[in-house]
Amino acid sequence: MMTDDGRFIRQKVMEHNKWFEECIPMIASENLMSPLAKEILISDFADRYAEGLPGKRYYQGNIYVDQVELKAMELAKKLFEAEFSDVRPVSGTVANMAVLFAFANPGDTITTCALAQGAHISTCEFGAFGQRGIRSVNYPFNVEDMNIDVDGAIKVLKKEKPKIAQFGLSVFLFPPPIKELMDTFNEIDCLVWEDCAHVLGLIAGGKFHKPFEDGVNIVSSSTHKTFPGPNHGMILGANLTEEEEKKIQKAVFPGVTSSHHLHAMAALAMTLAEMQVFAKDYAAQTCKNARALGEALYAEGIPVLCPDLGFTRSHAIALDVSKFGGGKDCAQLLEDANIICNKNMLPSDTSSVKPSGLRFGAQELTRVGMKESEMKEVAKLVARVVKKKEDPKKVKEDVKALKKNFTKIKYCFNEGEPAYKYHKLVP
Repeated sequence: MMTDDGRFIRQKVMEHNKWFEECIPMIASENLMSPLAKEILISDFADRYAEGLPGKRYYQGNIYVDQVELKAMELAKKLFEAEFSDVRPVSGTVANMAVLFAFANPGDTITTCALAQGAHISTCEFGAFGQRGIRSVNYPFNVEDMNIDVDGAIKVLKKEKPKIAQFGLSVFLFPPPIKELMDTFNEIDCLVWEDCAHVLGLIAGGKFHKPFEDGVNIVSSSTHKTFPGPNHGMILGANLTEEEEKKIQKAVFPGVTSSHHLHAMAALAMTLAEMQVFAKDYAAQTCKNARALGEALYAEGIPVLCPDLGFTRSHAIALDVSKFGGGKDCAQLLEDANIICNKNMLPSDTSSVKPSGLRFGAQELTRVGMKESEMKEVAKLVARVVKKKEDPKKVKEDVKALKKNFTKIKYCFNEGEPAYKYHKLVP
């Protein structure tokens, strides 16, 4: 017999599902898994344990786990044109920590972007870099282009001679200028590492850029942002020595993981299989939607960064809402209207608690079938809340009306199934 506590928990999960079914979700670091990937996530893999590499486990009972993991590694290398893959990190930050443990010692210098320029918290002094004792030096940044200043970066790289040149952002609007810096990387003999967490799904579909073709050695990533898989992580590599590949494997286990969440690894494998088929169309539409959303918001009178560059080449756009009350207040008002986004620092900000910006991502709306025309409708709803200051409760009803026709999952093996309800959580 279920207790009151059990009923409470189950009811709240169902209420969450219902709420998001009626929301416009635009958190740039979220997405929807396919029904098949979700099915695997709640399989018996969720109750099992594995340490080590396939065929070299410290536990018995991994016959089928090994086969799935080997398939995941194979598919990852094929999809991303990589020579090496490790699908065991349990998150993107854990993947970053593994790279640090493999190649950087306390006191080493790594060049990277600053938090206010859109960097991930793991690169900060209070994040994984700081915990590892890394000396982090930031690239000069061109605010107008929301990208690294190439000439300034060359000077910094030649002066600092970092052990690793690291790239990757949480506000990842445009590809980093890695090709333009390759001569300098070769001159100072440093590893090139890109955190592709936000844009991995776009890279899978041939959009944004090709890291390994550009000269990247190591890609770390989470697998649940533009890449529509489970909360998990992955490391990919190219032009690495066998010794360097073994360093990564050792850093993942026993360095920063024990068992590696087998259900999530298997759900990642399924997503990798699906993306072999659907990534190109999905990534193309995601990028079209992001740009259309930026154009429509700009036309509504809301400042969107980089209008002269088409706002974005990724899934994300950044808004300056300082004159409308700032990112914190606007994000809350939008949530009250069932429009889900997050406050975000812009390059001019000093506070992450009360930043001037908002960050939107188009990937989840793309996953449920929205296209450019719907982005114009979304922009009008956002403007009613942020600029016109309409009552969010009134806007919420129009949000629900728009979303009711977009609750089925797309770009996966069994398209058309409900995206926000699943199995026994359906009331």
